[in-house]
Amino acid sequence: MPVKPTEQEEEYFARQEYERKRKQEEKNHKLMQQAEKDRRQKLHYMRCPKCGMELIEINYKNTKIDKCSECHGIWMDQGELEQITHMEKSVLDKFFGVFKD
Repeated sequence: MPVKPTEQEEEYFARQEYERKRKQEEKNHKLMQQAEKDRRQKLHYMRCPKCGMELIEINYKNTKIDKCSECHGIWMDQGELEQITHMEKSVLDKFFGVFKD
């Protein structure tokens, strides 16, 4: 004769099942977010943020910068401006001095 679980046991197993499903759902959500991030990165990789055309990598004084093949805009990755400004500090100080108070 099978033994019926008590109300406390049923509640315990129901909570365990809920937690298991909740954790699985969180994991699925994170995977979906990562998949969407990867899709967007693949879609926009080496594309001009202004016009959407292809960016061409050019070498400027040992720093690789990106130039748009259509609008000819210049785009830099993190740290590249600092590399260039270190080399040409006086020129860039004059240029960016316009934006200072």
